[in-house]
Amino acid sequence: MTIMIAGRVHQLLACVLLLAAACARSEPTYQLVLRGGHVMDPASGLDSIRDVAIQDGKIVAMSAEPLQGIEIVDVTGKVVAPGFVDLHAHGQTVGDMQLQARDGVTTALDMESGVYPVAQWYASLEGAAPLNYGATVSHRGTRFAVLNGVEIGHWPTNPGKVAALGLTPDGANKPASPTQIDSMTVLLRRGLADGALGIGFGINYTPGATREEIAAMFRVAQAAGVTSFVHTRAFGIAAIREAIETARETGASLQIVHIGSSAIGDMKETLALIDSSRAAGMDLTTEVYPYTAASTLLQSAMFNPGWQQNLRIDYGDIAWAATGERLTKQSFEKYRKQGGWVIMHMMKDENVERALAHPNVMIASDGVPFVNGKGHPRGAGTFARVLGRYSREKLMLPLMDALAKMTIMPARRLERYVPAMRTKGRLGVGADADIAIFDATTVIDRATFAEPTMPSSGITHVLVNGTFVVRNGQLIADARPGKPVRVHQE
Repeated sequence: MTIMIAGRVHQLLACVLLLAAACARSEPTYQLVLRGGHVMDPASGLDSIRDVAIQDGKIVAMSAEPLQGIEIVDVTGKVVAPGFVDLHAHGQTVGDMQLQARDGVTTALDMESGVYPVAQWYASLEGAAPLNYGATVSHRGTRFAVLNGVEIGHWPTNPGKVAALGLTPDGANKPASPTQIDSMTVLLRRGLADGALGIGFGINYTPGATREEIAAMFRVAQAAGVTSFVHTRAFGIAAIREAIETARETGASLQIVHIGSSAIGDMKETLALIDSSRAAGMDLTTEVYPYTAASTLLQSAMFNPGWQQNLRIDYGDIAWAATGERLTKQSFEKYRKQGGWVIMHMMKDENVERALAHPNVMIASDGVPFVNGKGHPRGAGTFARVLGRYSREKLMLPLMDALAKMTIMPARRLERYVPAMRTKGRLGVGADADIAIFDATTVIDRATFAEPTMPSSGITHVLVNGTFVVRNGQLIADARPGKPVRVHQE
């Protein structure tokens, strides 16, 4: 009897051990698995077929072997890339973000214009954004607050408050006193304390700001350990040199925005200047969008007398965005008083392409808000245009290099002082599930100056924090998974 009982105990123990071993061998089941895509991750260099598992908004597993999921999406034959990070996205409305989503963007930040006040702007987008969002604190905004007593918020989407001041407001054109400069620095520090991602400058829009004033603002950024994102005082290498020299003198970290338009015809010399400054130890970067036309508000100080020399264009090179008509002296004056968006045809292909191909130049859209479906196509097609026209068709840069310019390079620009960016711009275990999936053989921009809101083609799926905002090429209209990106995360 004792022998029989012992035998049964051994049998039961063996069954338990076999069951435990089977459980140990069983694969976990994830919320979502992207099956069999061609993963291209510039951060790690991974360039291979993988399953990607997503759980609670994060990438939790990647494997060459099949992974199990409650939901499995077959992405065989598609490129699975980190979601694109746009450091220069003025279109901070739901509609603008949705167009960018269809262009593969998952994080859209306004680093040039910025916002002021900062806390209120972040609060206005909480729970309402298709994409991750964030902004710098705006030098321009603090200037109008101090010199005109007006809080403009986010100027590109709320131009009315400045327009109501007329064409020559103090906030744009008047030199600030030492006391006023001190007041601006207080407001900038307040914005940084509220989580702003650096300080944004549009010096061409505030010609009253002296070099000494800009240096004072750069010192605020340097003391806080953040970057200054700068639209220079004018176009061409002289104004770029001024910004670089001011950054060198103050020890500030600097990004020159939209180098294609900032340098205009001085691209070769400008890129050489940036390269030599970086080699000398400066924290200096730049970006470009893949178009030969710029866009801004006609009522801005950029069109103060002397604009033809600054922009190196004339009336006929400017189009009224609402109608597409080229301007004359008479229509220029009429629309400048009225106020609205214009498109300036001011660059040459060879200069834009030189910047696109340069290894240290990032991609950023400078996309402006669309108004009644009108505007500049860069807000809808920048990233697909680089992938399709410049990488695939013109063979100007390998696909992995193109992806690096729109993923890990912008993420690394911020991650030193923005913790959230350490898990964006890359594909790997622990990264945010911000993912762009596209067909490398067909991806292309479709937005034109005549039809600027045509969505890009070939972008199959886009996920933001693990939630589809584009699926099977179609927008998920009610998806709002975007989260705020701040220096100090909650």
